Formats: sequence, C-alpha cells, structure tokens
Amino acid sequence: MTTPGRDGLLGKPDWARARSVWESWWRGDGAAIHVTAPRETPLWAVERDVTEPTDLETRWLDPGYRICQQEARIAGTFYGGVAFPMFDPQIGPGSLGLFLGCGGRLAETTVWYDPCIADPPSAPAIEFAPEGYWWDRHCDLITAAAARCEGRYLVAMPDLIENLDTLAQLRDPQAVLLDIAERPNWVGRSIEEINAAFMECFDLLRERIRDSWDGNSFSAFHIWGKGRTAKIQCDICCAISPGAFRDLVQPAMQRQCEWLDHSLFHLDGTQALHQLDNLLTMDALQAIEWTPQYPLPGGGSPEWYDLYRRILAAGKSVQAIGVAPGEVEPLLDATGGDGMLVMVSAQTEDEARALLARLGWEEA
Repeated sequence: MTTPGRDGLLGKPDWARARSVWESWWRGDGAAIHVTAPRETPLWAVERDVTEPTDLETRWLDPGYRICQQEARIAGTFYGGVAFPMFDPQIGPGSLGLFLGCGGRLAETTVWYDPCIADPPSAPAIEFAPEGYWWDRHCDLITAAAARCEGRYLVAMPDLIENLDTLAQLRDPQAVLLDIAERPNWVGRSIEEINAAFMECFDLLRERIRDSWDGNSFSAFHIWGKGRTAKIQCDICCAISPGAFRDLVQPAMQRQCEWLDHSLFHLDGTQALHQLDNLLTMDALQAIEWTPQYPLPGGGSPEWYDLYRRILAAGKSVQAIGVAPGEVEPLLDATGGDGMLVMVSAQTEDEARALLARLGWEEA
C-alpha cells in the first residue's frame, strides 16, 4: 500500500481538495479541472541519466529504467486542479489478455498481441492464474514503484481491458466478429469468464497499489476514486450492432460496473456512437469519456457540446480530453459545468495557474 507524506503528496498541497472534487464529480456534482504543465522548478533532482534505451525489453520491462524515466517526468510536471502524480506500470493496453494466455510482442510505442484461441469448440475455459512471464513483469514494475513512491506519487492500475475487446485479443478481432454470428453462445460464455478473470485480477493488483485513502488511480485517462476505480471499454463495439451489444456485451459490463465503485467508459470515436443509447441505459455506469478520432477537432470543440449535454442529461458524468486552456470556460458555460471532467495540458506553469485562478481554484 502506498503511504502519503505529511501533506498528502509532494508538490500537491491541494490533494485533499482534489480527492473531494473527484468524489463529487463521480456523483455528477460540480466540475473537475485536470490541468498539467511543465514545472518551472523540478520537485527533485533526477538520479541518473534517463536516455531512452535502444533495446525494447529494457524500455518496457526494466523497473530501474521505468521508475527513473517516470520519476523524471513526475518531478518536472505541475499537477493542477484534480491532476495528480502517477506511476503508470502498464505494458501496452490490454494487460488482462497477456495474463490469460496471449503472446506479447514489444514495439516502439505499443505491445502487439498474438491470439491464443484457434479453435473455440476445443478451447478450454478462460481462467486467470496469477503466474507466468507477463504477470511477473507487471508485478516487478508495481512492486518496485510502490517501494519508492511514498509521499510523492501514486502507483496506477495497469490498463487491463475486458469483455469483448479482450476476447478479440485472445481470439483475433476478425475471427471474433464471425464468432458472434456463428457461435454467439460461446462468445457470451467467454465474456462471462473474462469478466470473472477481470475481477480476480483487479483485486489482486489493487492490494498492491491501493493508496492510503482507500482509492486507486487508473493508468488510462488518469482517473482516481475511492474504492475500486477503473476505465472500461469495448472498442470493437464499432463493428457490431446495438442488438449484439445488448445481448453479448452489456450484461457482463453492467455487472462489472456494479462490482466497481467507480467506472468510466471509454467511447472511442464517432464509429462507436451508435452504442451510446445502450450505454446511457446502464444505471451502474457513472461516467463516459469521449475520444474524437483524428482528424476531428479535440474534446473542447463546440462540435461536441451536444454530445456532452446528452450524456449529462442521462445522469452520467463526462470526461472531455484534449481541451485547450482557452476552450475550458466556453465548454463549462455550454454544458452547465456539473459533471464535467476537463483534461487540459498547458504550455507553461503560469498558464496553468492562471486558468485555475480564473476558475476559482487556489492551492492550499
């Protein structure tokens, strides 16, 4: 378990207020502003050279390098509003699939996965076991970071991923789309097995990263909440009908959201918008994040105001990403502010502080 410093987190004297605002935002009360910027004066000196290594194994898997690299980033970053310093232990998006049998191939900026289910009728049940190469590598990173983070930063939950996306990882995306038509019962049963694996895996990892406020941060989309907190997703929903989503994806996802204390759905691009009505009926889902695909405008554009208002009207909170500092006030005015989590990267610490001052946020 990570332990706070006397004042919470080094360089984050308003962390107590930030935690309170996070909890209010999950309930749809008030706005949450997450703003980062390069810090004028680093919080601590970098211990050694952090030149990126040429070999991928060191770059992704070596705890010494990963900690040094991320501590340099954290020390040089200003965290304003609800933003907080966080060590990200993920090894590519989709760690759960690695724990369930996928092969992993390291690349420059991501990890590619090799499917492990070739013949569904003869495949064994999908089960999670806390062992194996990829589990050990994740635990090495988390254990090493947890030993160093005291009072300086949180250690995040890796981007596990779940449901049909993980089945596509285990089976192959095109193959699993055919499976939906040819063997939907197997797909549904496999999703339930993945759901059970997610819960078991999450709790084991959370015992390693749970902070002193009984919360956890989640690596993807930089969220925090008390209790079990996670980003959830189904990117492959863009390729299936709303009916297939309701029949195969939604039941397990609803139970996942009921099991979690805080859940945020990653809505990935306009190709997935036909599933929004389904998501809005899920009473246990608390929030929806919106990612506009390239080359569409970022999350602060007026083009998305109606989308945000629609989500808020259904009783869900919203995370808007990629919002420029000058877009924040118009966005909050257009949506009413309550339930909006606005993610901002400022160019300078002065710009970040000026934005926070305009919005009435002052550090403790």
